[in-house]
Amino acid sequence: MEKHYSMRPVDIQERVDISRVEHDSLILRLKGVWDLHEGLLEYQSIQKEIEREKPKKLVFYTQELHSWDSSLLVFLVHCYELCQKKGVFFEKASLPVGIQQLLTLSQSVPEKKIGHKKEFHRSFVYKVGIIGLSFADSTAEVFTFIGEVARSFMRLVAGKAQFRWSDCAVIMQNVGAEALPIVSLISFLVGLIMAFVGAIQLEPFGASIYVANLVALAMVREMGAMMTGVIMAGRTGAAFAATIGTMKVTEEVDALKTMGISPVDFLVLPRVIALFVMMPLLCIFANYIGIFGGMVVSLLMLDISYTEYVNQTRSAIDLGHASVGVIKSTIFGILIASIGCLRGLQCGNSSSAVGMAATSAVVTGITAIIVADAVFAVLFHAIDF
Repeated sequence: MEKHYSMRPVDIQERVDISRVEHDSLILRLKGVWDLHEGLLEYQSIQKEIEREKPKKLVFYTQELHSWDSSLLVFLVHCYELCQKKGVFFEKASLPVGIQQLLTLSQSVPEKKIGHKKEFHRSFVYKVGIIGLSFADSTAEVFTFIGEVARSFMRLVAGKAQFRWSDCAVIMQNVGAEALPIVSLISFLVGLIMAFVGAIQLEPFGASIYVANLVALAMVREMGAMMTGVIMAGRTGAAFAATIGTMKVTEEVDALKTMGISPVDFLVLPRVIALFVMMPLLCIFANYIGIFGGMVVSLLMLDISYTEYVNQTRSAIDLGHASVGVIKSTIFGILIASIGCLRGLQCGNSSSAVGMAATSAVVTGITAIIVADAVFAVLFHAIDF
């Protein structure tokens, strides 16, 4: 049968006899049965007695105490807090052992006062300083990682790196051949959209044939490398971060260090080399697929023949134009692999940290690709390439 506990206050004389101060001690004689469903004991009279008598010690006698539950503990906790405020020593040696243990436990955990949490308002200078220090630490960590990767590559050239080509071959397959379907779909749609937009703008002027020039130049110089990089950042960069992050959570990275194996040699270097090799090939493939998408629009909407489109494309681009996209894609591959591996090594020791590392790898990778593309655009324009 369910019990219903009453929260009414109980007269203190029913359970406590308050004695006069003896030897600077206020004596409380606990008596009877303390039962929570009978109600909680009021303790204001004890507060008044302490304020009037000003004792140095609060002592309890329990010879007449028959049984008790948490209602006694609540009463004693209030008495303890009152003694703390008034500077009175709380004597608990005469209390039952169970009560003493519960009191000790209650005193060891500080009470959380809801609504009274003190808020610290930091100054603007303080916040700027924290951001600056965090940026400096992150920058130092990035340059340290770059240095470790460079040293690892030099050890590979010298034949001293702890590196397995079989791992690199498997990663090349994962980031290369297995990425062809998504790269094909996105590149085809990008070429198709650019040709459609170009046709709308050029057809009123009778210059529909230049749709081939538009699609070809855009794909080989910008969109082929850019879209491939974005796809690989979302597909492969996140996978690298999640894989290495999971290995860190399961302490496999620590196990490699314990065995004297460099995680950069064993985990990072194969992935960087794999994307360094496969990204230019994926970029060239994306260029062809994008140009094919433009050709589909030209054949169906503009009545341009296959021969005319191919000849116009060949006259629009040369090896210099094609090499621009290949150079970009190579750098993008190094950036994507390095950022993904770095975020994985920076991962925390929880499952949620793995997801955060993968998300950070994608965001940072795409941002780095866009920034690098802007730098390349300025650089190639400056050298007229």
